[in-house]
Amino acid sequence: MTNGAVAGAAAAAAIANAIKASGAIITVEPNDFETLLRKADDPLVVCAQGGIFSTKYQYLTAYKGLIFHTKTRTPLMLSPRIELINARKIWIPN
Repeated sequence: MTNGAVAGAAAAAAIANAIKASGAIITVEPNDFETLLRKADDPLVVCAQGGIFSTKYQYLTAYKGLIFHTKTRTPLMLSPRIELINARKIWIPN
């Protein structure tokens, strides 16, 4: 096995381990994400802004033991009761 093949296999294993560590991440539409936030007792949301050609906003929250993710072109209008953490970047494994 060549060094390149070993490095490729190691990278693939690292990606697989990252996916396992993160658990299931469920992508939903922005309106469904907002519905989940309204149902949560004490919601915590992580938000990141990014994009190359246009600005995109990503959001993560936990609800009933699952992690939910959404992406929008405009920021969500979040309730002041929601605890918001601004992150530099959110990476979702494919």
